[in-house]
Amino acid sequence: MKYTSSLAKPNITEDLRAARADALSRGVPVADDETLNYLLVMLAATKPNKILEIGSAVGLSAVAMAKACPQATITTMELDEERFLEAKENFVKFGVDNRVTAYLGDAGEILVMMDGKYDFVFLDGPKAQYEKYLFDLKRLMKKGAVLFADDVLLFGWVDGKEETPQKRRSIVEKIRAYLSCIVEDKDFVTSVIDVGDGVALSVYQGEEK
Repeated sequence: MKYTSSLAKPNITEDLRAARADALSRGVPVADDETLNYLLVMLAATKPNKILEIGSAVGLSAVAMAKACPQATITTMELDEERFLEAKENFVKFGVDNRVTAYLGDAGEILVMMDGKYDFVFLDGPKAQYEKYLFDLKRLMKKGAVLFADDVLLFGWVDGKEETPQKRRSIVEKIRAYLSCIVEDKDFVTSVIDVGDGVALSVYQGEEK
């Protein structure tokens, strides 16, 4: 474990910590502690009022964001129906359901139908679709909004620290395409950070669409 990873202790309640541990034990893709801690730091710094999340899983990251930002509303979406239903239960269980709007379906199909402006986006859905989502995410972001894209280094495959398995080369190329696109896009200021499984942190500097 990296030394910095050992220092990452998300400021969350014990019941949420226990729910995260249970989800991880069942193989649910929950953000690791280092990533969640960094996400919560960014939320504390930016104090967003409207948060958009791509990839709810079982809703625990959205719960953590809602608890960290009591002034915020959150829109989240999940493709897997079983996880979506569990997420809805968790929103009620943790008392944030009145501030979370959850959609079941493909994010690419949902985003094109959305309007409004968000000041923080947590991108944690299907990694191969990140670049595809970018057009609509830009349209939905306020000037100065933060785009927090998770898992962009993917087990060290994307940056070449680890050899990419043959069957994973396609997804690695798609993540690299997203990173190239976001870094070269003059509407964003972007930094790729070795936190958790890799985070691309981008601030939207373009004109609001």
